[in-house]
Amino acid sequence: MKKIALLVENMYEDIELLWPLYRLKEERFDVDLIGTEKDTIYKGKNGVPTKSNLASSDINSGDYDAVVIPGGYSPDKMRACKATKDFVKDMNNKGKVIAAICHGPWMIASTCDIKGKKLTSYHTIKDDLINAGATYKDEDVVVDGNIITSRSPEDLIAFTTKIIENLNR
Repeated sequence: MKKIALLVENMYEDIELLWPLYRLKEERFDVDLIGTEKDTIYKGKNGVPTKSNLASSDINSGDYDAVVIPGGYSPDKMRACKATKDFVKDMNNKGKVIAAICHGPWMIASTCDIKGKKLTSYHTIKDDLINAGATYKDEDVVVDGNIITSRSPEDLIAFTTKIIENLNR
């Protein structure tokens, strides 16, 4: 069974965490909710609580096939945690699937060399991706190598479908 790390931190975009969580579980993937702290309740922008089952400092990229990074304001908080950043960087260095939606690509820009990579995101961080060297594409889902990105909750079906397709290869 393939194993997915779904990152969580306060102020996540509720549906961007919950939709991938339940769709990936429906497809029989093993999903861990990874926070900066273990067994901690994190709240989404709309107040939906989600409890982490592991801390980023306690996990190893070798144990996972993919990492999913929801949007909202949580990626800004995730970027402040060295262990979370190191995990995403290691996943990229191993060529494992990194999927990020909305503001999630902030983590990719903070941890991966994206020069020349095609990415998308919520429009307000477009400049951040371009300044980090990415080629911005205004599309519902963009795949470049091991990196999958989407713009917003409206793109969730295309986003999760592409994650599932990539993991089932």
